[in-house]
Parts: sequence; structure tokens; C-alpha cells
Amino acid sequence: MAILEKARYRATACALASFLLLFVLPVVSAAQNKEENPEVSQLLQQARDKAAAVSRDADEMETLTRSDVSWQTHASWLETMKDDVNDLAKYVEKLTAARNSASPWQQQAIDRMLPLMRELASNTTAAINHLKQERTRPTTPEYAEYLRQNSETARELSDMISSFVQYGQTRAKLDRLEQKLELGTGKRASQ
Repeated sequence: MAILEKARYRATACALASFLLLFVLPVVSAAQNKEENPEVSQLLQQARDKAAAVSRDADEMETLTRSDVSWQTHASWLETMKDDVNDLAKYVEKLTAARNSASPWQQQAIDRMLPLMRELASNTTAAINHLKQERTRPTTPEYAEYLRQNSETARELSDMISSFVQYGQTRAKLDRLEQKLELGTGKRASQ
């Protein structure tokens, strides 16, 4: 009886291995070999530029907490920050819509942007609401913390997007060099 069970186990294991080799691995491999989408690359570059502006805004906002400026100055900078965050969100929406046609590294860039964008939008909204309630004291510890977190998140988002754009440009350059040197098909097997 034990021999029969071992034989069934081996047969099942062989069938599963065959299934994986014949059906699953080619699908996974094809998904990994998806070429980068030029439209997504362009959107990532635009998002990078806007994220850099948001990061500069957030840094400037944080410095306001160390100076004696009016609440109107804070409100003006928050309005600029809000507009830039909303503009960046439009790029993120377009990237999310194009995600299925993106290469794996582009999909990863999009996926990593989303939680940082949510955090950035949430902190910006919280800072705006706090300023509306505390116009006479725009530099409370809570407000300063919102601005500090925004600065940190904006910098992280900007750096991350910039790194992905640089990665894409480096990959494209490497592909061109491979073609020039005739080192293969011009496209690497594993993206």
C-alpha cells in the first residue's frame, strides 16, 4: 500500500512539474519580457518634474515654520503646494490607467508612487485644515509636523520617481549598446 501511495505522489509531482513547465512559466516569462511603454516613460518623466516641484514647495513650506511670517503667507504656499500635488495626481491617474500596458519595472514605479501620493495628499489636506482653524498660530507643533512629513514624503517620492526614470534611460542606453555591439538580439531576455 505504501508503494502505491509513493507512486501516486510521484505521478502527481511529475504532473504538477509538467504543468508548470508547459503553462505557467511561459506566461510568467512573457509578462517579464514585456517591453517598456514609451507613453508610460514620458508620463514618468513628467511626473518626475512635477514631483521635484512638489518637493521644493514642501521644503519651502517647512522653512516657513522657522520664520515669523503671516498666516496668509502660509496659506499662499499651501495653495501652491495643493495645486502642484493635484497636478502630480493627474499624472499618477494617467500612469495608473496605462499600468497594464507598462513593462514590469514601469508597473513597479507606478505601484510605489500610489501610497506616497496618498500620504502627500493627506498631509497637505491636514495642513490646510489646520491652518484654517489656527490662523493666529500657524506654527503649532502639529502644523510643523504636517509640513515636516510632507517635506520628507515629497522628497522620497521625487527621488523614487527620478530613480525609476534614470533606470529606464539606463536600460534603453544598454539596449542600444547591445545592438551596436551585436551582443544578442538587442533586447535582454529578462527585463
